[in-house]
Amino acid sequence: MKIMINGINAGLRFSSAHIIPAHSSCGFIHGHSYFVDVEIIGERTGNYEFVTDFKDVKTIVRSICKKLDHRLLIPINNQNMKFKGVDSSGKSLDNNENIDSNELSVLDFCNKDYVEFSIKNKEYKIPMEDCVLLPLKHSSAEEMSQYFANILFEELMKKEHEIDSVSVCVNEGIGQGACFKKIS
Repeated sequence: MKIMINGINAGLRFSSAHIIPAHSSCGFIHGHSYFVDVEIIGERTGNYEFVTDFKDVKTIVRSICKKLDHRLLIPINNQNMKFKGVDSSGKSLDNNENIDSNELSVLDFCNKDYVEFSIKNKEYKIPMEDCVLLPLKHSSAEEMSQYFANILFEELMKKEHEIDSVSVCVNEGIGQGACFKKIS
């Protein structure tokens, strides 16, 4: 059985700025009003024979959207971004020292007031409260759909549903998005 949730109609939305480092047109900070569509395939179970409760799915997706809403999305594992003042062992470094971001974790940025990074010859210093650090290589719709699908899948599995797959489409606008399917 398949259930589907239309992100526009269900209010599964967020507005965020992001950057695709070194990309010719998306390499500048810009934003989108995103919406998130969900499709879940699984067995009908429980007293009500639901695949899963729509309310549970929307609650999980809305919590992710709320975390991302009105923030700058920073993919900390992007190889074109060089972060200052932190390394993958978590120790602080001299602020002039650049670190390769490939192995960084979100936890490496604990107790920081700002995130500082460079992309080629451009330098950025963003207040931590204005951004969300994501353990991704890019903040593209493709990466974001996989991020959403993985979290949603894990949360639904905690509720012991018999889920075969979770598909999430992150749309940057009407008619333009990327979908990822997580299979159990």
